[in-house]
Amino acid sequence: MRHQRFIAPLLPIALSLTVGIIIGHHVTLEATILLASLIILMAITFCMSRFPHMQTLLICIQTIVIGCYLIQHPLPDIPMVQRAGDRMLDYRQQLLLQYQRQIRPETYEIVAAMTLGDKSALTPETKETFNITGAGHILAISGLHLGIIYMMVSLLVRGRRERLVAQVITLLLLWAFTFLVGMSPSVVRATTMLTVYGLLSLGYRRKMSLNVLAFTAILLLIIHPDALFNIGFQMSFLAVSAILLFYPLLNGLISEKWLMEHRLIRWLWGTTALSLAAQIGVAPLIAFYFHRFSTYFLLSNFIVIPGAYLILVGGFLLLITHWSIISYILNKVTAWMMMALHGISTLPYAGIDGIYLSVLQVVLIYFFIFICAYFLYFYFVLCSLNRTFAPN
Repeated sequence: MRHQRFIAPLLPIALSLTVGIIIGHHVTLEATILLASLIILMAITFCMSRFPHMQTLLICIQTIVIGCYLIQHPLPDIPMVQRAGDRMLDYRQQLLLQYQRQIRPETYEIVAAMTLGDKSALTPETKETFNITGAGHILAISGLHLGIIYMMVSLLVRGRRERLVAQVITLLLLWAFTFLVGMSPSVVRATTMLTVYGLLSLGYRRKMSLNVLAFTAILLLIIHPDALFNIGFQMSFLAVSAILLFYPLLNGLISEKWLMEHRLIRWLWGTTALSLAAQIGVAPLIAFYFHRFSTYFLLSNFIVIPGAYLILVGGFLLLITHWSIISYILNKVTAWMMMALHGISTLPYAGIDGIYLSVLQVVLIYFFIFICAYFLYFYFVLCSLNRTFAPN
């Protein structure tokens, strides 16, 4: 099993920027004081060239000051981007009207949410069914949906001689879709990460890591520091962080060589490891905001992940072709998925409610999770080294 570096160089900067935004959100400071402090810290940092550790600490403190300044004096919006977003939202309304004419109302609410990011038609009953089964994330367009779309577009442009041209076309279409669905924080985060992923793939470098996630967080928080207080933003970053930390560890519990020989078990175990890793990242946050823990989230993910793929592909094909057979399949797939989720929601102890956590408790839980990941990582590294250098 391959291991990535546990501590990413940009991670302390991203955390410092986060701390600065939180401080600036609660404590009002004069812009002149912040700018003067930043200039003084930069001068001191320049003089500390012989002490790299002290320089790193000072850079983190500077980043905290920048975070305080940004939340109180955010960057102005770009009018051209706003106009483009408004035009794309108008176009989305036309696509939603196409859905309304071609599929049933009970199918429309799911397909509209999962393919075009419009959740206005979702009924409280549908939301409760998804939330109690731990499948609520599938209704909000996020990394899973963008990853499927990225894969679909990549397959369409594959075969072009110029890899750069193919990648640029893929990323442009991905950003067009981001504008189309309203540029929510989770969608922008996923698209930014996939953009970095796509650009790094041209150089055959390591494409997805904690460093890429930290860079994405820094970029988005500089542009929109208020996004830090968005629940979707918090959940998406914590979920991806947990996947990057825990998925390699969980997936490595079973021999990769054996999994390659058993494709069905490889898919089942890969989905299980991915779901467990993501749940580790978001469970404390869900308990904090919604006071609930979904017991059967693993079972639900085995249903909604294939369902999401079929609904995304079918929904886009329906918009392009208007074929009645696709409408029929969409209705059937959505009905099957809803029936399965409703059955799970009625199982005993499907959701444990009444969980109330304080901010301090949530912070301590995540600190404990990080410490566990840290020790598990080095445990697996030591085990790998022992197997490598063990005498035959």
